[in-house]
Amino acid sequence: MSPLTAKEIVDLNKEYTFYSWSNQSQVNPIPMVKAEGVYFWDADGKRYLDFASQLVNTNVGHQHPKVVKAIQDQAAQLTFASPGMATEPRGLLGKKLAEITPGDLKKTFFTLGGAEANENAIKIARFYTGRHKILARYRSYHGATYGAMALTGDYRRLPVEPAIPGVVHFLDPYCYRCPFGWDNADTCCRQCIRHVEEVIEHEGPDQIAAIFLEGVTGTNGLIIPPDDYWPRMREICDKYGILLVSDEVMSGWGRTGEWFAVNHWNVVPDIITTAKGITSGYVPLGAVIVREKIAKFFDDKVLFAGLTYNGHALACAAALATIAAYAEEDIFANAKRVGKFLGERLEVLKAKHPSVGDVRYIGLFSGLELVKNRQTKEPMDLTLLKNFLISNGVYVFNFKNVLFVVPPLVIAEEQLDEGLDLIDDGLAELMDKQVS
Repeated sequence: MSPLTAKEIVDLNKEYTFYSWSNQSQVNPIPMVKAEGVYFWDADGKRYLDFASQLVNTNVGHQHPKVVKAIQDQAAQLTFASPGMATEPRGLLGKKLAEITPGDLKKTFFTLGGAEANENAIKIARFYTGRHKILARYRSYHGATYGAMALTGDYRRLPVEPAIPGVVHFLDPYCYRCPFGWDNADTCCRQCIRHVEEVIEHEGPDQIAAIFLEGVTGTNGLIIPPDDYWPRMREICDKYGILLVSDEVMSGWGRTGEWFAVNHWNVVPDIITTAKGITSGYVPLGAVIVREKIAKFFDDKVLFAGLTYNGHALACAAALATIAAYAEEDIFANAKRVGKFLGERLEVLKAKHPSVGDVRYIGLFSGLELVKNRQTKEPMDLTLLKNFLISNGVYVFNFKNVLFVVPPLVIAEEQLDEGLDLIDDGLAELMDKQVS
């Protein structure tokens, strides 16, 4: 059988499959056929620098040989076992997660992705506390299934409402666009934190099971909280007996330079939900990891949660190999080192281009917020810039007016320069001209 042409691949995909978050007649997918390291190729042989890590998940890079071999070896021995079985990769992965997560986080419920992880974290929090309300932020994304979408605060929640009951949203520590009117993160009085406690008091502390927070807000604009934000959230949750859940789906697995983003602030959440970088996307896998006190609660109580692919053997084998690669190849150290270089270059772009209102970065988790006017902060449409970059072989994604720079954690400085130089050119040629 001869390989399909680029057009045939695209036509088949558009005719017979749905694309998420898209008007189906307007999608224009790249016919991706192979990948290696920080690059991938389309069916016409064009090479792209993957500045998005696909969907911020191919942290170890594409086609890492150790992870590929682990999947092959596991497939040759055992591809699937019922979730009621015990398997070697499942047990070893559970133990490894207990070792690398902060504090006394101990036991894991496996899922197939981040949305399922958050769905089951909601259940666990409600079972454990006997309370039903859940708090989450407006500028957040926790997944597209009904419970996870209820947690999600952004505009994508609205078309699918009514979602599950009991979810209450609160405002974010978005220092660049402070909803409380402060323009200096270092001197403000942290109304973003006081506001949370006021919402708790109005909603009834004895009715709130958990607060869900992304370690660092990802899709909704890469919002890095002030250094006292996470510790204060821990204090507030302890005060009212509320569980603190860190959604580390996107911000975990070295993306910020640490195993999990909360590690930057020395906070131990009660539950971590995660996915993406746990296998670098090679095989679907998510996880809900809970503290020992929560695990013990279910020793003599039924955990009413079940998934056909809980603890899938291939996924667990892929995760073990991915975690081994992170440690053995010191990939997080590279994320920190190259991330520092990235931050310096982003600051230069901000100083050079009036269209760049703000840059935010932690490890290799970064974004540029583009505006038409730095005083009014009116958002700028990024369509022209995004198309320019992709046409020139730099694959990126954006959320509204924020352009993400989130390459695989194995990227070298010279490869980073390759993409940043094109962003520099695009800003000068297309974006700066729109500034008033």
